[in-house]
Amino acid sequence: MAVHPLRSTGLQSLSLTVTTAGTYPSEAISIPMGASVIVAQAAFARGAGGTTCDVFVQTSVDNGSTWIDIMQFAFATTTVTKISAVRPYIATAANVTPTDGSLSDNTILDGVIGDRLRVKTVVVGTYLGASSLAVDICIN
Repeated sequence: MAVHPLRSTGLQSLSLTVTTAGTYPSEAISIPMGASVIVAQAAFARGAGGTTCDVFVQTSVDNGSTWIDIMQFAFATTTVTKISAVRPYIATAANVTPTDGSLSDNTILDGVIGDRLRVKTVVVGTYLGASSLAVDICIN
C-alpha cells in the first residue's frame, strides 16, 4: 500500500472556556497549486453559556495583507459539526466584493481561492463547561 502525504490539517482549536469574547485568527497555511477543492469541518461543542461563535474560513490573494471570507459557520448554543467545501475553478457570475468577517451565516463563496488559508473566529458571550471548537481542513 502506497503512503501519500497528508492533505488535511487542523487549522484552529479553541477551548472556549478559557477564551473570552473576541476575535481569534489562526495561523495561515499554504494552498498548494492545482488544488481542486477545499473542504472544512467545524466541530462546535457547547458545555454551557455563550451567545454566538462565528467561524470564517478565509483566503488571501495579496500575501496575507487582506483576507476574504470563503466559508462561514454559525454556531450558538447547540453542539454540532458542519462541513462546507469550495472549488477554485468555479467562475463567479459577476465581480465580488470581498468581506472580512461578514459573510452571511452558513454560506460559501466559490471560485475565490488565493494562495493561503486561515480561520477567523468571532466569539460573543462567555462559554462555560467543556465548550470547544475545532476546525479541520482538507485540500485535494
